[in-house]
Amino acid sequence: MKMKKMCIYIAMGSLISLASCSKFDEINTNPETPVQVNSSMLATRIILNLANQPTQKSFMQPYLLTKEIAWTELVEGYQYNGFGEGSISMNAINDAHFMGQYASTDVLANSYNGLMYFARAVKFYEATMSVGDIPYKEALKGESDKTYFPKYDSQKEVFLGILDELEKADQLFASGAKFAGDPMYGGDITKWRKLVNSFALNVLIQLSKKEADADLNLKGRFQSILTNKPIFTANADNFQLVRSDKSGQTYPFYKISNSFVIYPVVSTEIIDRLKQYQDRRLFFYANPSALQIANGKQVSDFDAYVGIDPSLAFGDIADLKKKNDYSKLNDRYTELVSGEPTQQYSYAHLCFVIAEAAARGWVTESSVNWYKKGIESAMKFIAENTPNTSQYTHNMPLDGAYIASATASYGNQFPATKEGQIEAIMTQKYLASFLQGRINPYYDYRRTGYPKWKINPASSLNADDPTKIPVRWRYPASEYNYNGQNLDEALARQYGGKDEINQLMWLLK
Repeated sequence: MKMKKMCIYIAMGSLISLASCSKFDEINTNPETPVQVNSSMLATRIILNLANQPTQKSFMQPYLLTKEIAWTELVEGYQYNGFGEGSISMNAINDAHFMGQYASTDVLANSYNGLMYFARAVKFYEATMSVGDIPYKEALKGESDKTYFPKYDSQKEVFLGILDELEKADQLFASGAKFAGDPMYGGDITKWRKLVNSFALNVLIQLSKKEADADLNLKGRFQSILTNKPIFTANADNFQLVRSDKSGQTYPFYKISNSFVIYPVVSTEIIDRLKQYQDRRLFFYANPSALQIANGKQVSDFDAYVGIDPSLAFGDIADLKKKNDYSKLNDRYTELVSGEPTQQYSYAHLCFVIAEAAARGWVTESSVNWYKKGIESAMKFIAENTPNTSQYTHNMPLDGAYIASATASYGNQFPATKEGQIEAIMTQKYLASFLQGRINPYYDYRRTGYPKWKINPASSLNADDPTKIPVRWRYPASEYNYNGQNLDEALARQYGGKDEINQLMWLLK
């Protein structure tokens, strides 16, 4: 394969610690000299594709969907529940199988094949979570089997396949060795096993409505992984990209060359909940309202922070912004070149997953203990990645004493009922996900109904049902154009032939 130039940059589309040349520095080759693609080169590209997030306005798009941000430039579809086409493209992994083939030893091949299975699991998970049934068993077989029009598999079959591929990934990493080309964990197979199994627990909890399905065996699978497999145990295990001042590695919403920094406002969904709980994370997520400060309030006063309801009509939002009575993003998101690491999956996220499983009776663990661990690790992550200056902390530091006190307080208020516990867990999981994890909170919302986001039918772009947030994306036009017969069959069995954004996919029934 000829390559004129290969540069490793941060840039992606739907899921992370930088150090050496293989960890993000540009790799330049003589433009006239052909180079042989090897396992490590493929691994780097695939891992970065899984980990990267887009920049500037595109970075903020998922957080409009999850109601963390209100956008003040113009009407944005996600903010007002307008959904279009989803993506089921597998281009990012269509050559992943070559990693194992090019490996120099069988042991290294195990590691690279483990990465292949994990990448496949993630990409198929993202695709099926977006639209429902997708091509799975016949997907990516155009070259090997000349299958250019793959049939669609049921969502249940896809999830069974994803869980099987994650199990294979764990087994292969367990019999593998440290491998090159890993900008995340430096080829540490134990770290990768933790990620694979933690992600598997996330997949299982997303299937919570199918608890009674014997084929899925959700309780048994969850308990087995929790008891027998390595999983995340600290923030150091997070699947995240650590940012720097190097070109292509800066925080995605850093101010330089970013004309969009003036448009995001922290929403009432975030600010009002943090104010309700008197949670100091408020001072790390947002800046105080300029009007409230001008009227004499201190930057350390909870009441100096004012969110904007993202469901308001855009004209009303524009009017509110003119009054300067709103909270923009904390400066650390725009003024610090490294911002904070951008997570795809974190230890805090895992803690809340286990807390939910315990609340549902899937495992014998203490739900409140895992709930508290999630809150504690989320707060520690913020504290460890924020300079301890008033510009960023507003004189309300997240020090050890505060974190211990706040965690204990949340634990003391943990509800007694199952439904109350799930609502509390989803709410804290949401607050811990501010500008992190992309649309994960949306998946939790459509599955559980929590947190209870405000819906305004008068401003909704969900034309078929303005009282609801859509539960899926439409299939991409490319499928209609090139695989229409198989798509029609899938639509008929799932949605009565109607490709519509309010139709319930199998996992939500």
